[in-house]
Amino acid sequence: MELQKRDKEFYFVENHRSVIVSDSLDGVELNSAASNYHMISFAWQDNWIVLNVFHGMTDGTGAYEVVRTLLYYYCSERYNVRLKEDGIRLVGDEISMEEWLDPVAGRTDLPMPPRTEMTNALNLVNSAGLEDDNRQTVYSIAIAESEFMKFNIDNDGSPGTMVSLLLSRAIAKLYPDSKDIIRIALCVNQRKALHTPLAHQSLVGGAFLEYKDKLRDWPIERQATAYRGMVFAQTQEEHVLTGVSSFAGIIRMILSKESDQERLGIAGYINNLAGRVVTATVSYVGKADFKEAENYIRDFRLWTSSASSGLIIEISAVNGRFTLDFLQTFSDPIFVNAFLQELDANGIVYDLQDVQPLELANIKLPWTE
Repeated sequence: MELQKRDKEFYFVENHRSVIVSDSLDGVELNSAASNYHMISFAWQDNWIVLNVFHGMTDGTGAYEVVRTLLYYYCSERYNVRLKEDGIRLVGDEISMEEWLDPVAGRTDLPMPPRTEMTNALNLVNSAGLEDDNRQTVYSIAIAESEFMKFNIDNDGSPGTMVSLLLSRAIAKLYPDSKDIIRIALCVNQRKALHTPLAHQSLVGGAFLEYKDKLRDWPIERQATAYRGMVFAQTQEEHVLTGVSSFAGIIRMILSKESDQERLGIAGYINNLAGRVVTATVSYVGKADFKEAENYIRDFRLWTSSASSGLIIEISAVNGRFTLDFLQTFSDPIFVNAFLQELDANGIVYDLQDVQPLELANIKLPWTE
């Protein structure tokens, strides 16, 4: 797909040019001549394969489908094996309308979102005095899947809620006297509520997990139960659709503006607002299930733009281990170290794999103003 601008509006259009594969982990600029104007590209170096894709076009669920197809063909050729085709989208398969059409566009039956205002959340950058630390950084932590799942089962948790809870506990110990609430946004897949499991679009909402004062003295099992209850309440269909409706309203408001500068102003305001009401974000697509090709994966990372609040943790579960990528707008390890102390305190064995600059492929927008 190519992003074009016509009559002051942006459109995705079909792009039949070749998809670019580059021999550098840096990749190429998306939607530019370097990428043949695609919003997706691939790169490789040594034993790493990289998929770069525009998050506005799809999300982790959609990107995983592309990875499944890529790994099927790559591993079949590279290792001269015949892999099962079940659950893999293959060349020549028909793309159904359920996968292609936007499940939100044109909906007139979405619930009216209530007018609510969220209180400010504890701001990590301000609290740690990191305003001048502008080096985007990613810390990657690996945990054995069997060990972490046992810990979750023993303490009534799940991977997304437990990572959110452990992060909340870590932050609370750093700032025990803060008056602002610790509020973690846990990403939610909206496809179930929309009854469109095949949709490829970026369909991500959020559940807000608040580490309230009354929770802090509870044992971790009871805290995890409370967090799971918050997730359960906020992932009911009506609640998710209300979030979809709210976001659709924001899109309509942006599109109602005449100039790109006005639209950028609104988008910037919304981004700043999100940064004020969320302490950090946790995202978990779910177990990758890359089929038989998963046996050949030694390492897996999931990187995206660091959240406006300063920190997002991307969780991936591939070939027997969880990888937690701490994506930061800053380089200081203060929150990573506090999180690792929580793992130590709860007897969870981990491996801090590496620390790297957070570098993502740029996107060239078709500005005409």
